[in-house]
Amino acid sequence: MPLILDPGVMAHLEPLSPTPRTRPNRSRARAQSDRAALRDTLDGGLICHLGVVVDDAPRVLPTAYGVDWAGDDPYGTLYLHGSVAAHSLRAAPTQTVCVTVTIVDGLVLARSAFHHSANYRSAVVLGQPRLVTDDSERRRALDLIIEHLVPGRAPTMRPHTRKELAATAVLALSLREASVKVRSGDPVDEPFDVEAGGVWAGVLPIRVVTDPPVTAQDSPPGVPVPDHVTARALSEGAPRLAPSR
Repeated sequence: MPLILDPGVMAHLEPLSPTPRTRPNRSRARAQSDRAALRDTLDGGLICHLGVVVDDAPRVLPTAYGVDWAGDDPYGTLYLHGSVAAHSLRAAPTQTVCVTVTIVDGLVLARSAFHHSANYRSAVVLGQPRLVTDDSERRRALDLIIEHLVPGRAPTMRPHTRKELAATAVLALSLREASVKVRSGDPVDEPFDVEAGGVWAGVLPIRVVTDPPVTAQDSPPGVPVPDHVTARALSEGAPRLAPSR
């Protein structure tokens, strides 16, 4: 009897870069083959960039995203959303698009300009997205996008109205065709530059932090900052200060 695995498990079985167009040709040592690296990068990012051709010209647009690792598409689903009037979203389902997510973990300062670099995690996803028309999937996708930004927030929101859903386009992209590169560690200098000395080299770490939550001015008095917002702020290393009003 064949073994049937949960889609969330299947998403981690096939190596990354399964096609020639997602197989890195440069800096191959930084390429990752484990799909856990894709999950780490997508889970850690906040904004993706959607590359799509509109009116015979490329456009690269920043947008929020959400991920369903056990989604309906092979190896998980990446969800994007925007206005139904957006040319980029209307054009995307007719072509192959490119979605990228990059997290900069540090500036790598070498002893020569040539060897300066960055420590980073970068994901590239290619594929032809589908327009999500099923009402339940659309609602789930929009909740996932909110949950990606602030876990625990979606259940506290009122339901989407028909007008809001009618004004919103949702795209779903399979995570099968993807690649990830990661760089970490010290500068890689020429031996003669190291021996010469006199120039400092090292890494300037970078991380995302948040300030304490600021309550909207039109919020009624006495409405506390919810725990999921406080937790999100602390997860990004915010100082433990009292929320501002």
